[in-house]
Amino acid sequence: MSIEALRKQELIQEFATKPGDTGSPQVQVAILTERIRNLSGHMETHPKDFHSRRGLILMVGQRRRLLDYLKSKSDERYQALIKRLEIRR
Repeated sequence: MSIEALRKQELIQEFATKPGDTGSPQVQVAILTERIRNLSGHMETHPKDFHSRRGLILMVGQRRRLLDYLKSKSDERYQALIKRLEIRR
């Protein structure tokens, strides 16, 4: 359900705004999106795993708050991010 270190580094390099950037909202949303997609696949095969379901719901809420923050700061960065990650709003 968690992502591999190599994949995480790829996401950080792809979405970073500057070298060494790991904390920007874009990077955090990209990492959360990857984790959400992995956990969604797990939930399809294990529908009664309620502990993982709670974790999934918490991650979706965290991603939503980060996206709301990003939208309030810069709408163009928000639009570009949801388009690159193929997130529907």
